[in-house]
Amino acid sequence: MLDDFFIRALAAGVGLAITVGPLGCLVVWRRMAYFGDTMAHSALLGVALSLLMDLNLTLSVFAVAAMVSVLLLLLQKRGTLSTDALLGILSHATLAIGLVLVSFMTWVRIDLVGFLFGDILAVSRGDVDLVWGGGILVLFAVVRLWRPLVASTVNPELAEAEGLEPERARLVFMLLMALVIAIAMKVVGILLITSLLIIPAATARRFSASPEAMAVAASLVGTVAVVGGLFGSLTFDTPSGPSIVVAALALFVASLLTRPRPALRQGDPA
Repeated sequence: MLDDFFIRALAAGVGLAITVGPLGCLVVWRRMAYFGDTMAHSALLGVALSLLMDLNLTLSVFAVAAMVSVLLLLLQKRGTLSTDALLGILSHATLAIGLVLVSFMTWVRIDLVGFLFGDILAVSRGDVDLVWGGGILVLFAVVRLWRPLVASTVNPELAEAEGLEPERARLVFMLLMALVIAIAMKVVGILLITSLLIIPAATARRFSASPEAMAVAASLVGTVAVVGGLFGSLTFDTPSGPSIVVAALALFVASLLTRPRPALRQGDPA
């Protein structure tokens, strides 16, 4: 079944959508959309180091994104700058360093457009296995840490008093984000990862009565966006990655035209 490129694209896209749904909810609740951008931008530095040192691409991107996550936590503890300022510095610094390194590697031909916008139609069976294998690992970790993650989002001090270790949960959450960035880069590209994280979660937020329901709904919305975007790309001959994001945006706009559930705000950790 996976011999057909379109079926492989659907399988990879659906697997990614299911994975990023709960993480996207946590990003929205924590108001960390810019953190997603920072992680995505750091991916280009991972690509550059991978080519420079002949390393595995996915592992290199994960290592750089994880390093940026840990660096952010350390800088936040010093309290010299606000979080948004630190994210801005790290985001643009890693992107710029990656571009500079790429410019020096004149002996390597690099498809920056492919890395920036992805090419889901070119995924291999190995890529599909990576998406689903990594996705299962991420979802397992999210389920195990769901209570401390949600509790630390609502009230970090209370979570600490209850012994839920919010700092450890936050570090694991950032590392999971780094893993998702590494997995998703080839599917939707560096610049579109944040959109797939945030738009389905923002759409699901309007109709969910509990955090768990929102996490499931975000995965479903992302899945519909992937399927709709890919079929739209096939029908209208448009770029596949951006088409998926446009489909997600259409679902979000449609959600704005309907009345949200009255219980939404009671179930929203934010």
